[in-house]
Amino acid sequence: MSWISKMLEEPRKWPRNIRLFFMANLLYQMGTGMFSVLYNLYIQKLGFDDDMNGQVVSMQALATALLFIPVGFWGDRTSRKNMLLIGALFSGLAFLARTFTDTSGSMLVFAVISGVFAAFIQVLAVPFLAESISKAQRLKIFSYYSALVLAAQVLGSFGGGVLADGLQTWGITPLSSLRVALFLGGMATLTAFIPLLFITKTTATLEAPAPAESSPQTEQVHTPHSTSDIPDSETPAAASDRRVIGQFVLAQFFLGLGSGLVIPYLNLYFTNRFSVSLSAMSLLIALGQLMTILSMLIGPTLGSRIGLVRAVVGFQMLSLPFLLITGFTNVLWIASISFLFRQALMNAANPLQTAILVERVSDKNRGIANSILQTTWMLGTAGMGPVQAYLVTTYGNYWGYAITFSMTGVFYILSSLVYYRMFREKRPSAGQLLQNPASP
Repeated sequence: MSWISKMLEEPRKWPRNIRLFFMANLLYQMGTGMFSVLYNLYIQKLGFDDDMNGQVVSMQALATALLFIPVGFWGDRTSRKNMLLIGALFSGLAFLARTFTDTSGSMLVFAVISGVFAAFIQVLAVPFLAESISKAQRLKIFSYYSALVLAAQVLGSFGGGVLADGLQTWGITPLSSLRVALFLGGMATLTAFIPLLFITKTTATLEAPAPAESSPQTEQVHTPHSTSDIPDSETPAAASDRRVIGQFVLAQFFLGLGSGLVIPYLNLYFTNRFSVSLSAMSLLIALGQLMTILSMLIGPTLGSRIGLVRAVVGFQMLSLPFLLITGFTNVLWIASISFLFRQALMNAANPLQTAILVERVSDKNRGIANSILQTTWMLGTAGMGPVQAYLVTTYGNYWGYAITFSMTGVFYILSSLVYYRMFREKRPSAGQLLQNPASP
């Protein structure tokens, strides 16, 4: 109880801007949580097959990916607060419009619009946090932020599923019940812009990245044109930034491919293979996010003991057996337990990866760095949408999902191997470790 009390007391010590930003994210993520769990079920209720779901996911992910780099540049050169406000406002409006669209063309158009404005939040959240707090606070704030995102998505996904099921018990049709839940999700996302209005301007101090010798990374590599996008290419700091971003992108590309085969379709996996109710499916997704929250809060402690890189790779590799069990089992309780452990382990390293990134990239390039990394991940996700739809429609609800889960495991292994090898080669010397024991 004292630990919980301390956690609840902690936000009172944060700057006002951080509290407002967290409040806005709570609303935003609740809305997106509802849509992530219910929207592809809504598409099914409209009579479309899995191909349409794959197209919607791919178009939204592709639109987000294409905006990541421009948004990163704009955020580094203009007001991140204003861009976050625009992103929340128009994301909410797009969600509300999607609630009432029922033709393939309109669904694809509003999926693209949603993807465009989602990029504003996804790219600029981390740089905004980094410029609003001291370096010593970052790991803790990033951990809280990651936990808040998941907690809000738990409320949205679980609440949306229970609401839709409850409305059906009162005689409302399944399609109408999903529309009501999605409408509330859109309203929650829309109101996220209100706390952002009260955020005041912060004066960021540009920080140089840590020395290149001790620069670890998480997930991502880059394409040749991405490196040239970073300004001040002649300076040592810019060269270090490019190298760091390039190392991140390669591993992130494999993670994006793997995630794109499984993550957007977990709700369909449970409803199609096991025919569970909306409430049961939402509860499983919510429990998976709750376990991820707990693991994220534990992750920094483990990272400080064994090193950030080892912790990241360890979490990812430990998740693989549970991923494969989920893909191959026909028993609901086994699938549920393995899914929960996979979620917790695979996502536990997120705050560690974020901390590594902002420590190694200078402040003026954090927006573009974050955008390049997320572009890589989203392009992988977008490319796998049609592949997943083809495999499930061709091989059915058992072998289709078994194949996609297995392919995801292969991509995760490749990502972990690449990631570990890169940063193992850049491990600091014994003397550096004595001076900086927290370095991985």
